[in-house]
Amino acid sequence: MLFGTIVGSLADKQGRKRACITYCITYILSCITKHSPEYKVLMVGRILGGIATSLLFSAFESWLVAEHNKRGFDQLWLSVTFSKAIFLGNGLVAILSGLFGNLLVDTLSLGPVAPFDAAACFLTIGMAIIMSSWSENYGDPSENKDLFTQFRGAAVAIASDEKIALLGAIQSLFEGSMYTFVFLWTPALSPNGEEIPHGFIFATFMLGSMMGSSVASRLMARTSLRVESYMQIVFVISAASLLLPIITNFLVAPSGVKGGGISFSGSIQLIGFCTFEACVGIFWPSIMKMRSQYIPEEARSTIMNFFRIPLNIFVCVVLYNVDAFPITVMFGMCSIFLFVASLLQRRLTVISEIQKSRSQDWSMIKERDTESEPLND
Repeated sequence: MLFGTIVGSLADKQGRKRACITYCITYILSCITKHSPEYKVLMVGRILGGIATSLLFSAFESWLVAEHNKRGFDQLWLSVTFSKAIFLGNGLVAILSGLFGNLLVDTLSLGPVAPFDAAACFLTIGMAIIMSSWSENYGDPSENKDLFTQFRGAAVAIASDEKIALLGAIQSLFEGSMYTFVFLWTPALSPNGEEIPHGFIFATFMLGSMMGSSVASRLMARTSLRVESYMQIVFVISAASLLLPIITNFLVAPSGVKGGGISFSGSIQLIGFCTFEACVGIFWPSIMKMRSQYIPEEARSTIMNFFRIPLNIFVCVVLYNVDAFPITVMFGMCSIFLFVASLLQRRLTVISEIQKSRSQDWSMIKERDTESEPLND
């Protein structure tokens, strides 16, 4: 929240390509710190990792959108690119990376730090590709703005445009629930220490996310269907899927037997969790598409990192108090947040439709005035 937000926001001023290279460098250094047993060194690694994560979730998307528009490509292609990025990157490559990491640690017995060394190698390759083939683009290079001015401009843009504010709130609510879910699914499926196949379950989650991104690509390819419309349904479904741990807790008698395989209630919850991951797969390319439409180009990275401030605060507060509340309460809170996100999405849809209607009416008036000018002459 502290370091990543500041460094990530520099991308608009210093250049998105440069920010992506910085991501590679900071994450390589973060991976190197894993070789040290010293807490201070490891903490430096977490700071570097925080900076890299903020750059990962803002600089690359900002560079892509700017480059896409600069080259005059069809806007529909952007939706396809986002969908493929989630399908291949967040899904298929995540599964292959997990298997490769397992190969390095268990099969080849290279130790638990080996996956970080492998990651550093891939980051080096990625950095070489960026440096050799990408062109640079900026947010607003014409004005000499310091960091405080950038943040103030981003805050003004969010406060003055309700669509941007709604988009930021929706993103924070969904991602906050998603990151909380990451810490909750393991104790939810094994409350009595059941021996569950964590790797297989994670791969199943990634498969669900891939299916969701595939569905999103088909939905966004339909010009008659707006992203804002179907995302309301996605948020409601995701809210319902995280209610399953609460429902099974009331309807299915808890087992007091320690160990064993996954329980019946755990199997039901697993179905709900896979459904939620499918919603996550739809969410990512869809929110990217909406950000490309509503966030102004000159402050794209700054505003995107601004959105991550309440998200990081929320996750920190939840994790700090995770032992203070039953797991069902935590899932209930996430479900409420997702339902609120659906309401905000509904509001965003209404506002965008009203503005689109006004824009069409204004275009018709201008066209009519243009046609009447020769007659007036």
